Amino acid sequence: MLSNPAYVNIKRILGVSEHVAAPTADLSLVTPGEGEIVADIIVVGGGNAALCAAISAAETGASVLLLERAPVVYRGGNSRHTRNFRCAHDAPLGVLSGKYGEDEFYNDLLLVTKGNTDEALAKQVIATAAESYEWMTQQGVLFQPSLSGTLSLSRTNAFFLGGGKALVNAYFQRCEELGVRIMYQATVLDIQIENGHCDGLLVDHDGRQQYMRAKAVVVASGGFESNKQWLQEAWGEAAKNFLIRGTPYNRGEVLKQLLAHGADSVGDPTQCHAVAIDGRAPEYDGGIVTRLDCVPFSVVLNNKGERFYDEGEDVWPKRYAIWGRLVAKQPDQIAYAIIDEKSSELFMPSVFPAIRCDTLPELIERLGLPADTTLASIDTFNQACTDGEFQATELDGLATQGLTPAKTNWARPIDRPPYYGYSLRPGVTFTYLGVNVDNTARVTFDGVASTNLWAAGEIIAGNILGEGYLAGFGMTIGTAFGRIAGTKAAQYVNA
Repeated sequence: MLSNPAYVNIKRILGVSEHVAAPTADLSLVTPGEGEIVADIIVVGGGNAALCAAISAAETGASVLLLERAPVVYRGGNSRHTRNFRCAHDAPLGVLSGKYGEDEFYNDLLLVTKGNTDEALAKQVIATAAESYEWMTQQGVLFQPSLSGTLSLSRTNAFFLGGGKALVNAYFQRCEELGVRIMYQATVLDIQIENGHCDGLLVDHDGRQQYMRAKAVVVASGGFESNKQWLQEAWGEAAKNFLIRGTPYNRGEVLKQLLAHGADSVGDPTQCHAVAIDGRAPEYDGGIVTRLDCVPFSVVLNNKGERFYDEGEDVWPKRYAIWGRLVAKQPDQIAYAIIDEKSSELFMPSVFPAIRCDTLPELIERLGLPADTTLASIDTFNQACTDGEFQATELDGLATQGLTPAKTNWARPIDRPPYYGYSLRPGVTFTYLGVNVDNTARVTFDGVASTNLWAAGEIIAGNILGEGYLAGFGMTIGTAFGRIAGTKAAQYVNA
């Protein structure tokens, strides 16, 4: 953890430039089929999906080269910031309690995506989740029971012992045991694709450019969330105020190259996994600890002192990922969550201490909100609260009356000092624009599956996540399709 992340420029520390250097070689001059094949399979990326693909391919005996854009200390992409994996199971499984059936899982997905999902691919991922759990343990991944306050996920989500960093470290160790070659600080500058067949990649490795060929390629290089210019093309000027929760290396160049070469696109560039995070978080790489889980128990206001959405719409695992987009639509892309003493211990502690005051007027002044409007909004909310039984971990129906927007659960007056406040910013985790794949993870071009190009992870997430998000589901998608991509690529090269 950086000592003062609120004031650290992560891009400067990591040496991440706004623009990747242009290739000095001209791929139009490369004759397909010429040059050395450096491995049976090249895997582009270094996160969960890429590692699952590399391991699955290497287990068959295929030679694998993995290209990780980040330096070794920042390897693992967004996966190193994750905590858990959503998993269907018909009975208690490992650290998972009870039963979470495939139908319930799929219905939960339909609720958050509003039906905007590829049903066949979604059900394929869900059906393989329990098997993936067992596979992960075989690769050295350890799990632990969910902690109190972690979105109440003991039945639906398996938590990694040591978090995502431990998971990717276990996978990298497994890759080394299997003989996977790993190149760090290796950036793909261009791709040679003819009629849906990938001949090779132009790669910058520590400033040296090299054309690399393989019999098969798996692309698992993430989305474009760290490319502020591209975000602005989709979101406009508002994107300047977005914070990026994950790696600064997911800049989308490989995705853009695939689309330029005719790969079928899927997803909306404005759709993404974006949560409300602490406004004091760094611009990049703040990770999961910057998320604020207090929203269901709060009054959330924009910088005009006005409420703008139902804070208690549903249980937090199904709704936490809509709040980034909600805040993004507010003036100056900022909002404020206010709670009182009654709720101060009901959620995971925040990485930065809340602003704490003994009176509401003092807190409102500290937050920089307009006093009259904000006090009126909170007073109106308090008067709309009704009597009922409060249940922090489930839908309790404790709703406001006569209030727009309503708060439909966990609506209790903000009236017991001291009072606590947080600023909220949109924290983008990953984007949903990606490439279309079939059920074997092959990239399609004009509806026709590539002969030797597979994709997995965030770069294909838009096939299943048209909008919305379920906690831990990105890891489920990445694990399922990473394994499929690696296995199918190996079958192709070993045929």
